[in-house]
Amino acid sequence: MTTYRFLEPLDVLFLRGNKLFGDPGSFGESLVPPWPSVAAGAIRSQMLATEGVDLAGFAAGEVEHPHLGTPARPGSFAIAGFLLARRTGTSIVTFHPLPADFIAATDSAGLRLHQLRPASLAAGIESSAPLQQVPMLAADARAKAETSLWLTQAGWQQYLDGKVPAADALVESRELWKLDPRVGVGLDTEKRRAEDGKLFSVQAVALAEGLGFLAAIAGAEPPSSGVLRLGGDGRAAAVHIVTYSPPEPDYAALAKAGRCRIVLASPGIFADGWRLPGLASDNRFALGGVTGRLVCAAVPRAEVISGWDLAKRQPKPAQRVASAGSVYWLEELQATPEQLRKLADAGLWPNAGYDASRRAEGFNRITFATSN
Repeated sequence: MTTYRFLEPLDVLFLRGNKLFGDPGSFGESLVPPWPSVAAGAIRSQMLATEGVDLAGFAAGEVEHPHLGTPARPGSFAIAGFLLARRTGTSIVTFHPLPADFIAATDSAGLRLHQLRPASLAAGIESSAPLQQVPMLAADARAKAETSLWLTQAGWQQYLDGKVPAADALVESRELWKLDPRVGVGLDTEKRRAEDGKLFSVQAVALAEGLGFLAAIAGAEPPSSGVLRLGGDGRAAAVHIVTYSPPEPDYAALAKAGRCRIVLASPGIFADGWRLPGLASDNRFALGGVTGRLVCAAVPRAEVISGWDLAKRQPKPAQRVASAGSVYWLEELQATPEQLRKLADAGLWPNAGYDASRRAEGFNRITFATSN
């Protein structure tokens, strides 16, 4: 069962990425949306504090929580989704980054979305593309590409149904948050004062009124209220219990059509770079009872994730990941609607040999979409 919590920031947030900062003159950028591990750490810490668990004993692996397990052996708790959202009472409306198979552009007709579709290269054209087809944009005129756009929840549902959302389903990021540069000071821990010449800048994120983050939690029942520490410097965020019905594809239609798109809903930590777990050398896909043939992929430039291990008090290893929003086209799909749903709920994790900590943090989450 999945439980939803809305995290409402009570102050600006410092949503740090994987780049070091703190040296004189350095600049710390914020990452919006942050990694799902941000929500995992904040919610688990609140659970431990609310239940009065010995934090030092838990960090050392001496105390095992019934749902969180231990830092080395995570339990059933997992982040099943982490989205930017707006709350009105107990209802939620979510916002979604544009997937990699869509480009927003402005032409004589105004702002609209253009879809990339799999296509085979013409004879005589050489390419290093590893798949049978490449994502291609067919356009009859030049247009200026637009960035920093998000899809509304209604637009996201249209996307999952294989439709091209209209321009009114797009929202500019400046309508959702503002960046507020702040100046930080390096501290001398021995003298307990500011160190000379150690000024640096960081980006604070100020979300628009009513905006926050929707966290989907599986395998545990987190507190339904209270305040938790979110992001860098542990800025306060209020917790609200909410009801939410996530947009879903028509699983029965996907199974009948025998083709689909797999869209990464969170960064993908894959052993073979951009290649999906369960993918053989001949590009046949098999995972969780779902089989098919990968014919095309739209994968943006790889990102790097890391983080801070609070239990070990040290940085987590930096890992290259496939970006959220990456799209994979499957043909010859063989699966029941129930198998598709179960794989979407479980995420793209192999049966063995995976990082249980990263799985609990919400990476490798996917959704299916209709493939036209």
